[in-house]
Amino acid sequence: MPTAPLTFLKERLDKDNFEKLAAIRNEGLYAFVADYVELCDPASVFIVTDLKQDLETIRSQSVKTKEEIPLAIAGHTLHFDGYFDQARDKDHTLFLLPKGVDLGKHIESTEKEEGTKEVRGILKGIMKGRPMIVRFFCLGPTRSAFSYLSCQLTDSYYVAHSLDLLYRQGYEEFTRLGPQARFFKVVHSQGELENGVSKNVALRRVYMDCENDIVYSANTQYGGNTLGLKKLSMRLAIRRASEEGWLCEHMFVMGVRGPGGRK
Repeated sequence: MPTAPLTFLKERLDKDNFEKLAAIRNEGLYAFVADYVELCDPASVFIVTDLKQDLETIRSQSVKTKEEIPLAIAGHTLHFDGYFDQARDKDHTLFLLPKGVDLGKHIESTEKEEGTKEVRGILKGIMKGRPMIVRFFCLGPTRSAFSYLSCQLTDSYYVAHSLDLLYRQGYEEFTRLGPQARFFKVVHSQGELENGVSKNVALRRVYMDCENDIVYSANTQYGGNTLGLKKLSMRLAIRRASEEGWLCEHMFVMGVRGPGGRK
């Protein structure tokens, strides 16, 4: 990791993107982005704000790069993940746990130090020739005690676009909270492509480190493996919920009884 993250980022980002990132004023964010810019070595870095023009760039680039194919219905597109990348990779979706920690036989895991070393080895140089897209989202309402922030790094415009279909934009919330912003971190790369789909699926990895609030995802395009704010960050949220005294659920139906027997 660079010893002076903001100085390193100023050298690697163009003026416009550096200013967008620096405006957030969060040292933890600078360290996170700098670490993976250095490790993944992208050709450029695109800091995406909540502005309409930034979001439209994501959408148009996903078509321009042929990650998405326009359909006859205006505004609709198609994406194909690849024959061997059509579902969540349960064999390689693992918790990274410190030595001596056991979450039970139903929780798939690997030793944290070893797993982190493996996945960082896979991510080394994986974005060469492609942009790194830096996304900011809010899980829950903005300007609220229930605002939970997340930052995802990806080299896939398709993944970046898919995130926009599911989550609230969070750049302004990151900027508002500044140094107080605690956030989930997601690093994703689709890896080397062949005919537009992830080629090295044998090196597909989805690892979750709840201690450090980070998800790693490599050599995959399938949404369940790549949209880190979905089920992957949910694992991080479950831990935080247990620490802070709230409930994390993927989805649930509940009834609340009120006056007069109203439910």
